[in-house]
Amino acid sequence: MEMIKTVIFDIGNVLAGFEWEAYFRKFGYSKEVLSRIAKATVRSSAWSEYDRGALTDEEVMDSFIRNDPGIEKELRESLENINGMLVRYEYAVPWIQELKQKGYQVLVLSNFAHRAHHDCKDVLDFLDYVDGGILSYQEKTVKPEQEIYRRLLDRYGLVPEECVFLDDLETNLAAAAKFGIHTVLFTGKDAAVEELRKLGVEA
Repeated sequence: MEMIKTVIFDIGNVLAGFEWEAYFRKFGYSKEVLSRIAKATVRSSAWSEYDRGALTDEEVMDSFIRNDPGIEKELRESLENINGMLVRYEYAVPWIQELKQKGYQVLVLSNFAHRAHHDCKDVLDFLDYVDGGILSYQEKTVKPEQEIYRRLLDRYGLVPEECVFLDDLETNLAAAAKFGIHTVLFTGKDAAVEELRKLGVEA
């Protein structure tokens, strides 16, 4: 078996919590409004285009409003600044540092919107510790599209069999596996460490 040299992390719900439900609840909206906001935003195809960086923040907002014009006020209010939608995982920085001390290259590969990158900087301090990676909005391609994986492999000269990718979504892992990348379905740090050990990674 090839020795693993590179650990690739997804961000949302792996290195930081993507807690959009708790975030929207903070505004004190009714249950009905909360469910309409979810449907118009994170559960809509416009959210994926947000991550793709294909639309400006204004265009994305227009899409959300078109999805449900009756809650325009709430959409504008709750999405003006989304600081708080991402939540810090205290283990992120120490884990990355530990992997690097053991000689692993550490990269990120995440579907990520410009607005989240800008508004949630306080939670994304671990980005200063990784060796690089790809945030989807900067590349105009999203997981599980083949292009985003190909670009990461090419840019960093990676041998797929020497990489392991941790993500919380099966579909994103299946796409990575097609390239020969080892994968771990992320359900929590302790379980991930166990899975990585099975692959010979001292995590």
